[in-house]
Amino acid sequence: MPGFDTTLLWGTAPKPSVPWDGGNVAEGRNSVLPDVGETRLMKVTFPPDSVMMSSDFDPAAAGAEYMSRLPGLAERFEPESPGMHTTDSVDYGILLEGEISLELDDGETVALKAGDVVVQNGTRHAWRNPGTKPATLIFVLIGARRSNA
Repeated sequence: MPGFDTTLLWGTAPKPSVPWDGGNVAEGRNSVLPDVGETRLMKVTFPPDSVMMSSDFDPAAAGAEYMSRLPGLAERFEPESPGMHTTDSVDYGILLEGEISLELDDGETVALKAGDVVVQNGTRHAWRNPGTKPATLIFVLIGARRSNA
């Protein structure tokens, strides 16, 4: 996907200790999503949605790229509602640059601009970039146990 970029920067164990032991819990994991009590720090750049509308866009190749770059998360994307997903985590999202929209489960869309912060509590959502420039976010994901209530 042209313009899409993601970097898994850091991770902590469920019970981190100090001083730092030199290890990065996120390295070598088969999922970018944290287990209960773990954390992940990710940087993600979303290209404008118009990239997906271009004549040379290949949905199958984009899906394969997501699977390789976002293991554990890509499997949660809903085929019938592109981009919509739910994770068992509390996510803090900080928009560094650009503008982006957060589509919520009830259909509400929240427009965000650089400097805005959003907290997702395991809810179904999707990120949309209706603008003309990329949008870059930092995410802190905290693994949580989903209650059955």
